[in-house]
Amino acid sequence: MIETFTALLFAHALADFMFQTDWINRNKTRVTVLLLHGAIVLVLSLMAVGHLAAPAVLGLAAVHIAIDAVKTFGGFRNFTAFVIDQALHVVTIIIVAFFVSDLWQSGYWATQHTQIATLALPVMALAAGLILTLSAGQYAIGIMMQSHTVRLRGRGLRNGGRQIGLLERGLIFFFVLSSQPLAVGFLIAAKSILRFGTASQDQRTAEYVIIGTLASFGWAFVAATATVWWLGQLPPLEIFAPRP
Repeated sequence: MIETFTALLFAHALADFMFQTDWINRNKTRVTVLLLHGAIVLVLSLMAVGHLAAPAVLGLAAVHIAIDAVKTFGGFRNFTAFVIDQALHVVTIIIVAFFVSDLWQSGYWATQHTQIATLALPVMALAAGLILTLSAGQYAIGIMMQSHTVRLRGRGLRNGGRQIGLLERGLIFFFVLSSQPLAVGFLIAAKSILRFGTASQDQRTAEYVIIGTLASFGWAFVAATATVWWLGQLPPLEIFAPRP
């Protein structure tokens, strides 16, 4: 089950956060664009499990389209809607992985390239965890902070906040996976010192920075911790194997 779940969640992370462009996201109210997104989910899922066709994967893509249609045409665009949307996608993947648990084992990768398949699973988990930490985190925090952003005057670098967020979540992901969670505390301290001058001059800016920082750090820490647990259920990657 965990193998099929890994492959399908990796495909979902790619489809929703790497291959879903801004143009697709803005035009999902058009049925053709929504179906295009569903086709991307289908193709990536089939490739991930190593099948040319599979009724379960087709059903998964259909449910994905249905969930996105409800969110899009219902106008649900806040942070809560995003979390519910992603939770429903994950639950759907879990259901498919439970009832069609041999989807990975019967696929091309597992049957024709055993050594590659053994390595592919932890790599998929690691890549999916990184995508969910960085890209999904950026989208989620952006939605959460949107109502506060419009109240602030943007005097910083263009997209500077996004780049800072990506860097800090990436560092947290690395620290947690390398068993150095205490380094996250030093990262928080460093950011607090660097932001102190600006934040101390404006309470609104200070509160904005605190909320955004805690949300970004919290998201990254949870995602990275979940990835560590996930990797523990799969064949180990050599780079993460414990030293004798």
